[in-house]
Amino acid sequence: MERGSFRTKIGVILATAGSAVGLGNVWRFPYMTGKDGGAAFIIIYLVAILMLGIPGMVAEFVVGRNGASNAARAYTRAGGKAWGLVGYLGVFTSLIILGFYSVVAGWCLQYLAVSLMGHIHGDVAYATAYFRTFSSDPIEPLLWTVVFILITHFVVVRGVRRGIERVSNILMPVLFILLLVIVVASCTLPNAGKGIEYLFKPNFSLVTRDVFLDALGQAFFSLSLGTACLCTYASYFSRQTNLLKSAGQIAGIDTLVAILAGLMIFPAAFAVGINPDSGPSLIFITLPTVFQQAFSPVPGYIVSVLFYALLALAALTSTISMHEIGTSMWFEELHISRSKGAIIETVAAIIVGIFCSLSCGAVDLTIAGKSILDFCDFLTSNVLLPIGSFLTCILVGWVAPRQMVRDQLTNWGTLGTVFYKIWLFLVRFIAPVSILVVFLHQLNIV
Repeated sequence: MERGSFRTKIGVILATAGSAVGLGNVWRFPYMTGKDGGAAFIIIYLVAILMLGIPGMVAEFVVGRNGASNAARAYTRAGGKAWGLVGYLGVFTSLIILGFYSVVAGWCLQYLAVSLMGHIHGDVAYATAYFRTFSSDPIEPLLWTVVFILITHFVVVRGVRRGIERVSNILMPVLFILLLVIVVASCTLPNAGKGIEYLFKPNFSLVTRDVFLDALGQAFFSLSLGTACLCTYASYFSRQTNLLKSAGQIAGIDTLVAILAGLMIFPAAFAVGINPDSGPSLIFITLPTVFQQAFSPVPGYIVSVLFYALLALAALTSTISMHEIGTSMWFEELHISRSKGAIIETVAAIIVGIFCSLSCGAVDLTIAGKSILDFCDFLTSNVLLPIGSFLTCILVGWVAPRQMVRDQLTNWGTLGTVFYKIWLFLVRFIAPVSILVVFLHQLNIV
């Protein structure tokens, strides 16, 4: 069965970077940077990327390119039948993420629509009431969720080159352009310097043990470790793709987007005297107010439109990768066409999305005291992703044939072995220990 592959090196980088760049870059990284010491946090984060993020990414790349198949089969080929369960875990995790992530992405589409119609107001009370009313409506958010999943479906069903790679080559540059436009507009506002200082001025007095754990956690979650996304995309890599170099480039793009997001948010927020918080309230309540107050009416309208277009594109690059994980497994394991595999994944994601959307206020749907959406977020971020990534490091570092691992990282001896030895040490010892610590920290055990 023809699987397809990426056509160009830039396609590899943009598609895989798109899987990492998402809504979390826009709100979580800037907020944590400001809260945890500004530039001091960024320095610690960059070290975490080098010690945990890139080694973990390459480990998944090794499994994926060696397997040249869906995640379940790739993990089986790397370590045996029992290890295939890790691949299935990744497929399950990605489906849950696709379902609840599409709900929030649907909210972005709704806000893009109302921004285009000029219905976004600069009053905090109005913005708060509007978000609560909209998100708890039983029909409208659900329709936007389905629309977003269908958009994702129509990209994935076209295949790797004509769908994922082609769309990523368009979306990622557009995303950067939109981001840079808003950054320039934000940084030229009066008092913008205070926001830039808040983001970049090192405050080492705020650096505690928790800051180090926050940085490790952000590096882990920002790069989509543990979802089987990187493994799936690596299965489409050519033999000439330099895995370590590609991981470094992808991590660099992801970090750049996160820092630019901070330059977009903080200067505008400080210009109007609002201290930005984290989570959905930042995206759907605080920032609409900030943009309308910081800019005169016409620019404020334009910035709001650009901002929600940016969010929708960032979300789409992530949902495409989540969808592809399941699609590739369905059509390969069930021996059906890609289109039928994509339909199965789409229907399953819509079912998850329905429950997540309704749980936001329309219907009292809770698990362990959380709405289904919040529970899915907690389950994947705090439990499933760390487990998947930890087991991947154990598989590649200790179980998989050493010659296979060496061949993959050195491109069958055509690349040097110095970095291979360093990487192997990190993936065998540093990365799994770091992931375990993050896992326990997320569960409030340490």
